[in-house]
Amino acid sequence: MKKGKKYVEATKLYDKAQAYDTAEAISIVKKTAVAKFDETVEAHIRLGVDGRHADQQVRGAVVLPHGTGKKVRVLVFAKGDKVAEAEAAGADYVGGDELIPKIQNDNWFDFDVVVATPDMMGVVGRLGRVLGPKGLMPNPKAGTVTMDVTKAVNDIKAGKIEYRLDKTNIIHVPVGKASFSEEQLNDNFSALMGAIIKAKPAAAKGQYLKSVTITTTMGPGVKVNTAKIG
Repeated sequence: MKKGKKYVEATKLYDKAQAYDTAEAISIVKKTAVAKFDETVEAHIRLGVDGRHADQQVRGAVVLPHGTGKKVRVLVFAKGDKVAEAEAAGADYVGGDELIPKIQNDNWFDFDVVVATPDMMGVVGRLGRVLGPKGLMPNPKAGTVTMDVTKAVNDIKAGKIEYRLDKTNIIHVPVGKASFSEEQLNDNFSALMGAIIKAKPAAAKGQYLKSVTITTTMGPGVKVNTAKIG
């Protein structure tokens, strides 16, 4: 695949073979963001685990101190007084059974995160086949299945992100925008890595952090020195 001129120019700003300290890697990544829009800064973390085994799964959530820079739309499945609570907390959409056909048949996905109270999981479970592949299924580990909908919505709006392994044992997550200061990106990245290191499964053997790369939406990846993380 032919790379664009801006991408090629960006790769000249650093040594692709070298792994940099976090602060330096973030500084380089900010310089490589040359798109006309505010690019997302992403972290790609390869872990020394085998996610096919339940005891080696790495999944959770963390609130980034400076948020992701993106307005997050929250859908809450609730009933009774929890409906008013979710609305008061700032949820974008709140509902129950009536939302099932809208999502299933009308292909309605104007939301980024789904929260559900435990008593609504029977309803939400019917959407497993459509929400699951999109990574939208509420999960107790991520704090999105809870009776405390106020905290769940507030945390998400404040910059809470979910992290989970993909099939190749890599975690892909946003850590902010290219317009963020280096300090903000550093804080967010540190919070994320702290959570992932804390989530290390007891069954994981050998090197846990295999490789860590930071990149922007359109830019090249910059390697971070894993020995200096944590």
